[in-house]
Amino acid sequence: MLRVLDKSVYSHNTTTNWERNEFSPHRGHSFDSKFVVVSHGYHFSRVHTDIAAKAPLQLAAWLRGCEIYFLTWGLFIILETTVLLDGLGFPEGPRWRDGTLWFSDMRTNQVMTVDLDGHVETVVKVPEQPSGLGWLPDGRLLVVSMMDRRLLRLEPDGLVQVADLRELASFYCNDMVVDGQGRAYIGNFGYAFNDPSAPPKLAEIVLVTPSGDARIVADDLAFPNGLVITPDGRTLVVAETLAARLSAFDIEPDASLTRRRTWAQFDERGFEARLDFERIAPDGICLDAEGAMWVASPAGSLEVLRVLQGGEVTHRVKVETQPFAAMLGGPGRRTLFVCTSTFDASPTRIGRIESVRVDVPGAGFP
Repeated sequence: MLRVLDKSVYSHNTTTNWERNEFSPHRGHSFDSKFVVVSHGYHFSRVHTDIAAKAPLQLAAWLRGCEIYFLTWGLFIILETTVLLDGLGFPEGPRWRDGTLWFSDMRTNQVMTVDLDGHVETVVKVPEQPSGLGWLPDGRLLVVSMMDRRLLRLEPDGLVQVADLRELASFYCNDMVVDGQGRAYIGNFGYAFNDPSAPPKLAEIVLVTPSGDARIVADDLAFPNGLVITPDGRTLVVAETLAARLSAFDIEPDASLTRRRTWAQFDERGFEARLDFERIAPDGICLDAEGAMWVASPAGSLEVLRVLQGGEVTHRVKVETQPFAAMLGGPGRRTLFVCTSTFDASPTRIGRIESVRVDVPGAGFP
């Protein structure tokens, strides 16, 4: 079935219109983009509108069973997920490694794994809430312990402290990305943003080396949340949740972050001290091989957005509750895994891992 959002311009029975040669620029229908974007199963193609106008009959048969979405300002694809795992609390920090999805369940204080058949294992319990995950070059697991603001490492006999970040991180630690040399970049809340009485404060990214040395490498960030590093190891991108913004930095040879700039801005409102549920709030992010970013937004549209540098949205992933993080993994890294839950802690087992097949594989770290 072809589903069309802009029904003021296009008939709901669009397949028939293609067959009748009525749905084309030459018949008075205007396009705001040079391409028509089509989802055929899990394969996404771009059909040049000049070709589409000249050969609608040939395209009609191919378009059957596809979904195409039009808006008057442009085009994007809407994807729907399937549930891989449910009955979780608050899954976060998904990572794909060795054929398995790793993640933190913040409400049950566990680091867990699930494979593509839905088999689940608990790796370790973290009493002060686990968040970001990563690995040293030798394969040892690193875990952010949120509430006591520590970076931990998993050894055969249990968790050990790598670094105490209480003097560096303003508030609870959060997500993390670890580069190919085992250097960990960790964000934090800045302050209790959900407490109306808490004074607002911009936050930091803290760098921790494999030996445990720690220092601040970026500050004045509006709740630095999800982080990615490009495949060449030269650029870090961070989601600033309370500014509706993705910001990029150059990574220097000594791991310092320089040349801060805006990678994508979702609105012009800037830093706001409290989360506005009508506003996009970029949370967990991951990168694909075309340089686009998948951005989970638990506020605003409650979707995972595929965003190009500059802010153009090409795809939207719908979920039933709220998406908090996303990761590309699976065979060829062409499966998008989405961690979903709600801010409301009362339904304690509403969390899920959802997934959808995508066309462009994942890239970079994590």
